[in-house]
Amino acid sequence: MPAVLDYEPLIIAPRAAPPALTAIQEEILALKKERNAVILAHNYQIESIQQVADYVGDSLGLSYQAQAAEADVILFCGVHFMAETAKIVNPGRTVLLPDLDAGCSLSDSCPADRLAAYKAEHPEVYVVAYINCSAGVKALSDVICTSGNAMKIVNQVPADRPILFVPDQNLGQWVSQQTGRTMQLWPGSCYAHVQFTTAAIEKIRLQFPDAPVVAHPECVQAVRDLADEVCSTELMVKFAKETPAERIIVVTESGMLHRLQKDVPHKTFIAGPTNTCACNDCRFMKMNTIEKVRDALKNMAPAIDVPESVRTAALTPIQRMLDWSKV
Repeated sequence: MPAVLDYEPLIIAPRAAPPALTAIQEEILALKKERNAVILAHNYQIESIQQVADYVGDSLGLSYQAQAAEADVILFCGVHFMAETAKIVNPGRTVLLPDLDAGCSLSDSCPADRLAAYKAEHPEVYVVAYINCSAGVKALSDVICTSGNAMKIVNQVPADRPILFVPDQNLGQWVSQQTGRTMQLWPGSCYAHVQFTTAAIEKIRLQFPDAPVVAHPECVQAVRDLADEVCSTELMVKFAKETPAERIIVVTESGMLHRLQKDVPHKTFIAGPTNTCACNDCRFMKMNTIEKVRDALKNMAPAIDVPESVRTAALTPIQRMLDWSKV
């Protein structure tokens, strides 16, 4: 008898239409118009927030959207470093974050002062920073990347420069393997993605043998090696559209299933489990609630501020990423 999980798997099945908007969602849309705001939401946000967003996507797409925003207000439904990035690329707008405490364990793993000390000892390194880092770390970097463009970015780094990849060692390891480029890896990781284990993924595959596994590169290598496809959240949408499979196991934060259901409504998505839970929620992403989204627009707070000296220094590697991504 095949091994099974000790809990019911989380399955998002096809449905005819998304749920109707609630009164609070209607209030948000009215406030958005009143404030001349645009709502940007990461793929990991809860479904009710994704429903009222003008754009839902990964960090790269959100960066482009933030830079191009002409509204007076950018309400960024994500975590702190994402809202900082929006302020860096579009300083003339008011940038709001529903919960100012929505941080990131990956960003916290690489404090700017420690990176500055490392660079002082190793002035020859070329710093490639995953966008999941603070404005201070971005300001110390040579180029930024996302999981969706990391290979393209690393391939454009001068061949004679040794690379330091910060802060995610798992993504960095995967990029190094894909590009053949040797890199020094900062010892950071996403607390949520490292909770996926081979035991849990093997069990869910046994329950759904027809379902391919698509995993985020922030997962550990043993889990990535089990996957049929390793890619960013945005490329997960492309994979789901193109695979002939009707059911797909998605090994990343659970909010992604809502985005997938919206864009590929005729397929079934199964949350990648951990050893203890049927899905994997990022406690920081889930700090944003629909009530906090409403309150942020109502009160025009909390607002994000980045010191101008840090902002201008951080803009250079971000702009380099945006330019290199178009090559």
